[in-house]
Amino acid sequence: MASTSVLSQWPPALTKVQLDELTLLATSYAFSTGLLYLPPAERQPFAPESAIHAPLALFPSPLPRSLFERAKHLQGIYNVLYARIALDEEFLDRIMGTENGVGKVDEFIGQLWTGWKGLRDNGLAQSLHLGLFRSDYLLHTPPNEPPSLKQVEFNTISVSFGSLSERTARLHRYLYASTQYYNTSSHLKANNFPENDTIAGLTKGLATAHKAYNNEQARILFVVQPGERNVFDQRPLEYQLLEKHSIHAIRQTFDKLATSATIDPNTRVLRVAVSPDLHQDGFVEISVVYFRSGYTSHEYQTPTHYQTRFLLEQSKAINCPSIALQLAGGKKVQEVLTHPGVLEHFLADEKKWGADVYSRSELDELRQTFMGMWGLDVGSDLLTADLEALQSGREGFGVRKAREQALSLVLKPQREGGGNNVYKDSIPPFLDSLPPKERQAWIAMELIVPPNGTGNYLLRAGGGSQAAAKVEVVSELGIFGWALFGGGEIRHEGAGWLVRTKGKDSDEGGVATGFSVLDSVLLIDD
Repeated sequence: MASTSVLSQWPPALTKVQLDELTLLATSYAFSTGLLYLPPAERQPFAPESAIHAPLALFPSPLPRSLFERAKHLQGIYNVLYARIALDEEFLDRIMGTENGVGKVDEFIGQLWTGWKGLRDNGLAQSLHLGLFRSDYLLHTPPNEPPSLKQVEFNTISVSFGSLSERTARLHRYLYASTQYYNTSSHLKANNFPENDTIAGLTKGLATAHKAYNNEQARILFVVQPGERNVFDQRPLEYQLLEKHSIHAIRQTFDKLATSATIDPNTRVLRVAVSPDLHQDGFVEISVVYFRSGYTSHEYQTPTHYQTRFLLEQSKAINCPSIALQLAGGKKVQEVLTHPGVLEHFLADEKKWGADVYSRSELDELRQTFMGMWGLDVGSDLLTADLEALQSGREGFGVRKAREQALSLVLKPQREGGGNNVYKDSIPPFLDSLPPKERQAWIAMELIVPPNGTGNYLLRAGGGSQAAAKVEVVSELGIFGWALFGGGEIRHEGAGWLVRTKGKDSDEGGVATGFSVLDSVLLIDD
């Protein structure tokens, strides 16, 4: 196939002079347009004093046009699917709870679920949830099969690089407009560089939730990490909210919110204290709580951090995400969705959803993005837990199957942020050390087979050399979307895309964790 041959021959050859010029143009453009990071520092200064360009690919990465369009189409179905999962308390209790679910053996998940259960029992003030989502895919090219897209994971909290991915797409269009990439490939032409409006898309979701809150004077709260280096990805969302929607934002960390956030006992309005020098009332009312943190256990070092999260959840503000929606993004949920009948329950049950159902062919399209998965705790049916094996401590079917197929698997815990997975020949010794009671917290997933021979020129920052390195790579496509739900109707839209590219010898894929570079799409025809 034409698309397969393009993948195996990418990138086009460059002379050293051409490579140097593209490197100069790319880095200059990055600094001129905010395609930046704060540099590593033991302690970030109060106000930025310097910056480094984000890690970049010099060429966009080729992707079959039909698969790109299919991924954008599927995002609408995924938006609805995860909204309905978050609203299904019985399902989340069973899969993620502390009685029979993942929360029984995963302390972080258990703490979140237990807090959420207590809030539900006491009555939540806000029925609406906002999700800013990203569904991540890899191109799957097993021998003698056409390329297809397979889902890596579905992210429901702190989806990042929306702003910088939009700017990376613009960077590649600029390099093409400026140089035509020296006519090195017939595929490098203007209509193969798709537009990417992620900033507008994500802020529309936030603005829609703010409007639903129905107080124009309220502000959106960005809950951020201390010493955040990725501010140039976050700030453009604030600017767009203000310039296009006249909505103000405020940024605070969990530590700060522990003392600044309060709830009115009568109205359940969330207020955050600020200096009277900045706001005459000494506080601001919050319409939407937007988490750009709170997705890993190390961010909850003390009970106060959990209590702060629960305080935000029990307020009248719309949480993005709610705890329910964060739990819905767990890897165990991703695995359970592959079980027979589960997609039908959420998407095709006319008694439950009326006319708002999806066809068998649409469900089949979703299933075609799934790789094989199972829980380490399951028996031979690959569906139900082998309780006898767990209680006796012997290895059950799920663990034995993972040992036998280790070289074609990845093991995933219920964690976000990169660097948590276990791959291939590291799996057997990991299984040797994994306590039987913790098996329930892990899933095994068949490895996606990326194309062979695809390369790119990767330009990293802060490494002591500005030379772009040509390496064989794997590229991951992420499709953004948003959904506002909980009041009966599910309002949702797509919200752009990103590409992250890494050297093929790297298992993990996070840009912020140093594994990947930012990239964009070059559409190719089958």
